[in-house]
Amino acid sequence: MKTSTLTKSAIAIAAGAALAIAVPLAASAHVSINPNAAAAGAYTVITFKVPTESATATTTKLEVTLPTDHPFLSVSYVPVPGWTTQLVQSTLPKPVVSGDDTITEATTKVIWTADKGSEITEGQLQQFPLSVGPVPDTGSVSFIADQTYSDGTVVSWSDTGEDAEHPAPVLYINDEVPSDHHGSTTVTAAHTDDAAAPASGDDVLARILGIAGLVVGAVGLVIGITARRKNAA
Repeated sequence: MKTSTLTKSAIAIAAGAALAIAVPLAASAHVSINPNAAAAGAYTVITFKVPTESATATTTKLEVTLPTDHPFLSVSYVPVPGWTTQLVQSTLPKPVVSGDDTITEATTKVIWTADKGSEITEGQLQQFPLSVGPVPDTGSVSFIADQTYSDGTVVSWSDTGEDAEHPAPVLYINDEVPSDHHGSTTVTAAHTDDAAAPASGDDVLARILGIAGLVVGAVGLVIGITARRKNAA
């Protein structure tokens, strides 16, 4: 077999493996939360993971609407470098009884706005941590995440259902997390001191490293076979 043929074969193997890994990446490129499960009554840190899917525009703002039927009584954010964060409080549509207290107002929106030069570009992923609690004793709660692009386009991640085009981020509490649902299912029972740390085991990084490993392996195979043929000659 000629060296050029070996080279083409190795490249084809690497490209095929890269494509197999890239397909799940494209399919999962939506706004999600990590972890996506929590214990009722706990205070937990959830991180909104926001990719940019546009090849011509950048993400400049993320506006997350919190549930009002099961509101979080405590909401705080971890500062994200290059982004300005705003907590919006408003009157609840219906008062909520919590112990001996009747809650009529709560934080209903969190808005992150990029400073100039900090926008999320194509191929990038930004993480926005948020501490919430106590987690309501219910099946699950959904968030609406409106992602604004530099060209004025707004993508609303608010759909529900198995085949949703723009699925809303969901925090599962008493309901079982669907087996095909993206995101970590680690249940957080209390506040953590590592709130500012990025989520570990990020799928995107792992897959990129996997692609790089396959490419390096294929190139090494070509070099090894070529050297062996030269020595044999």
